[in-house]
Amino acid sequence: MSTEALAMRGPVRGTPEAKRVAVGSGVGAVIETYDFIGYGTAAALYFGTVFYPSDDPLVGTLLSFATLGVGFLARPLGGVIGGHLGDKIGRKPVLVASLIAMGLATFVIGLLPTYAQVGIIAPILLVTVRIIQGVAFGAEWGGAILMSYEHAPWKRKGAYTGIVQAGFPVGLLLANLTFLVSVHLPGDWAWRVPFLASIVLVAVGLIIRAKVPESPVFEDVKTQGIIVKSPIVEVIKTDWRNILRGIGLRVAETAGYAVSVTYMISYINTNGLAEPSQTLTALCIGAGIGVVGTWAWANLTDRIGRRPLYIGVTIFAVLFAVPMFLLVNTGVFILIVLTMVLAYSVCQNALAGAQGAWFPELFQAKTRSSGASLAYQISAMVSGFTPFITTLLFVALGWLGPALLFALYAAIGLTAALLTRETWGPRERSLAAEAEAADGEDRLARVS
Repeated sequence: MSTEALAMRGPVRGTPEAKRVAVGSGVGAVIETYDFIGYGTAAALYFGTVFYPSDDPLVGTLLSFATLGVGFLARPLGGVIGGHLGDKIGRKPVLVASLIAMGLATFVIGLLPTYAQVGIIAPILLVTVRIIQGVAFGAEWGGAILMSYEHAPWKRKGAYTGIVQAGFPVGLLLANLTFLVSVHLPGDWAWRVPFLASIVLVAVGLIIRAKVPESPVFEDVKTQGIIVKSPIVEVIKTDWRNILRGIGLRVAETAGYAVSVTYMISYINTNGLAEPSQTLTALCIGAGIGVVGTWAWANLTDRIGRRPLYIGVTIFAVLFAVPMFLLVNTGVFILIVLTMVLAYSVCQNALAGAQGAWFPELFQAKTRSSGASLAYQISAMVSGFTPFITTLLFVALGWLGPALLFALYAAIGLTAALLTRETWGPRERSLAAEAEAADGEDRLARVS
């Protein structure tokens, strides 16, 4: 790694707007996560009987999780569209467009008729809107994370992208707090209100995002005339290995989340291990800790590198798979809370915190949006159908089936981490320190 290569990560000391951009991108991540992940909570608690025949609860749950998976299946398409446009016309337009699409789709879910009202039309409409959500969410991450990454100082890329990544647990917390309150509302209002309320968050997010400046790295690429005609094709041809590594890295985080949180909510409720309000409370505690935890983990990667953290956490996740279900099976509330904290604040948040800087650093500036988005979103297809698969495994093997699946995902992430190069090791940190010192001397000379 040379100083010239590091220069394609943005200004050595970052831009004056770096903090504002990170916060603006993070706020958008909060809103998008509220919308997208809120659906997962609703699917676990309500949609099995609301949008599908209620004769067999297990069938309803499976169909509900299948619809959940459709949104994840659409995310790579959003990643392709968002990544391509991010490399062609800029990161900022993608941020604004994805937020509008997600907000409108989520609001519409709150207005949809139920199966009891219109029959088979209800799930068809739900699937259609869920696809739109998936495309919007898939386009969101690449733009948000790159805006923050490319405005940030070299030595603080992890911390600044960690602000964006922390937006996801904030969104999860807000979504589940809303469901925790709305659970006391009568009838369908218990699930409709959280979706309808999202329109307020979208309005706030658009106001904030409209004011952030474009990425300096994209502006440099445009000035140098090296914008690629077809970024997606280019990155697949030249960097397909890093795309595959990124998919493996992310499977441990996103598919692991699908087992330990999305499916776990349904598992706890279906087996009567806790009341719905207790389950949501446990998840909210885990998410609340995760807000600070995600940023702290990301900040740690600026000091020790991205790879060591990933290796350590995936090893822990492999070992935690069986104890995770043993703790929940006790039905003791405090142990359920502990499980959520470890599963979310450690196994998921630590990996997400490392990804914010690691994924962009694996790709060249001219195809960075496409490469990072593809790696990040293709893995979503696995996580999207994981609750469905996990439910089938439970029928066949009991709780051991989901536990082994969680361990498998963690093992895939561990293998990918061992095969992926460190992008912020001792050499890169040393070069960054030298470049920052030289930049300081240049500034001092200009002032003199």
